Amino acid sequence: MFTYLNALFVGLLILSNILAVKLFSIGHYFLPAAVIVYVVTYLITDVIGEVYGRKAAQRTVQAGFFTQVIALIFIYIAIQLPAAPVFASQDAFHTILGGSFRVIIASLLSYLASQNFDVFIFHRLKEAHGEKKLWLRNNLSTMGSQLIDTTIFITIAFAGTVPFKVLISMIITQYIVKFIIAIIDTPIAYLLVRWAKKDKSTPKDSPMTAD
Repeated sequence: MFTYLNALFVGLLILSNILAVKLFSIGHYFLPAAVIVYVVTYLITDVIGEVYGRKAAQRTVQAGFFTQVIALIFIYIAIQLPAAPVFASQDAFHTILGGSFRVIIASLLSYLASQNFDVFIFHRLKEAHGEKKLWLRNNLSTMGSQLIDTTIFITIAFAGTVPFKVLISMIITQYIVKFIIAIIDTPIAYLLVRWAKKDKSTPKDSPMTAD
């Protein structure tokens, strides 16, 4: 289970960097498409921290940062490769992936600040409450870290490309959406923690082990 959680975490991080290039609208409000994916990564680190401990959660965060840097390098290389004559989408390819470099830089900085804050707050609360009140530490750590992440990410990724009022609106709107998602995913956190603990307690030589 630990392996799958880490794989999902890293996969969603890379996907969010690509999706963040697109803005979509909810009425008069604008949001990066990554909002539908990235917020889930905080749920995953909370589950990992709850079941496998703080150090495991920190290693997951470190692995995610390293993977994003590697992805940035390979995306750059892919863009610079000469396009084949039959490939007519080089401009679109460059626009979508090349446009994500600033987004990735914003993501890396906001990622380091918010994910480490999430792990720190989650485990401070766990030290205070033990195994009880998972809902409290899951929500408080995610809500606090999402405020940090949203402010840093939106500012760096979109400052100068949209009007200031739109920028502030994006920060507020995205945080509200993430706030709601954090509340909604609480039952999922309990379910994943239960599965992970069950998997962790399964003997390693058992055919049911899914590690």
